[in-house]
Amino acid sequence: MNKQPLSFEAMTQRYPELVLLKGVRQEKAYHGEGDVYCHTQMVCRMLTGLPEWSLLSGGEQELLFLAAAFHDIGKKNCTREEEGRILSPRHTIVGEKMFRSLAYKEAERFGLSFAEREQAAGLVRCHGLPIWFAEKQRPEVWLLKAAESISLRLLYLLAKADVLGRITDDGKEMAERVEWFGEYARELGVWEAPYAFYNSHTKERFFNSENLWQGAQLYDDRTFDVFLMSGLPLSGKDSWIAENGGGLPVISLDGIREEMGISPAKGSGKVALRALEQAKEFLRRKQPFIWNATNIIRETRRKLTALCTGYGARVHILYLEVPYRELLERNRTRQRHIPENVLEEMIRKLEIPGPWEAWEVQYLTD
Repeated sequence: MNKQPLSFEAMTQRYPELVLLKGVRQEKAYHGEGDVYCHTQMVCRMLTGLPEWSLLSGGEQELLFLAAAFHDIGKKNCTREEEGRILSPRHTIVGEKMFRSLAYKEAERFGLSFAEREQAAGLVRCHGLPIWFAEKQRPEVWLLKAAESISLRLLYLLAKADVLGRITDDGKEMAERVEWFGEYARELGVWEAPYAFYNSHTKERFFNSENLWQGAQLYDDRTFDVFLMSGLPLSGKDSWIAENGGGLPVISLDGIREEMGISPAKGSGKVALRALEQAKEFLRRKQPFIWNATNIIRETRRKLTALCTGYGARVHILYLEVPYRELLERNRTRQRHIPENVLEEMIRKLEIPGPWEAWEVQYLTD
């Protein structure tokens, strides 16, 4: 990461996007301090004043401070007034995507590695979890899932600063919830690192089944492998398959589209149906294969993974990524050019596969 003074004022100079939070209203019952900009400023100040702050490494301080500065960036796009109340539904999900898109497209300015970027994006998405986790069904699942991608120790500090950086009558109760979150994370053994599941099969089943205990020891009875490619167009999926596919059959949505003579702008349903028919043929025969498509939306991956695991397959998700500038250059020289607005929309919608989504998830980002 780039070295920078850890002050909110310096942060707004480097990231003028934060200034756009001025004037974004908040519900006074929970944010009597004012607009989102004022709240964010207070959160950053409270964060560096926490007793635990000095115990963090320099890299942890920089990453956590960046996440604090952007933790409510999604409110810029989500805030609305409804029946006299100010609401910001889904602002954490939107904020995660906004941060990721910015940090990916302007990698030189943000100076983050892939792992650092995703850690910060995950903190943005999960910053409310320590306050609301106890209201979730099976709260341990939410903590273990978050721990797969981010440090719960850093999330605890961000939530603590988020509570302190506001004026509300509920501050004491919120602070108690955050402390309970910290205690529960330690009890579950995920304060410093992800949970150590018995094996990959048990882990995959825990996150995709109901009422399974995380300490269970399931026998892995899967008999064959299916590989789901994931990544933006031109991220190198075809090249990776050519070099590492081992001759496995490939279901390519682009290939099917070309075979059927269907334009990329039309007939996606017919293409998907043909691909699923091919996949079921392989699955019935227990034949390993590769599914080659962008698969950048989590719900799409979930449906494919559920289909394959239902037939007894070990699903491996392989996520590929290249730098933004390289992506644009590849698109310029590609015979079948992707309209730039379409590519930009895909970047905005991108959902990076979580480690819990399948039997194995690999990140091929070099």
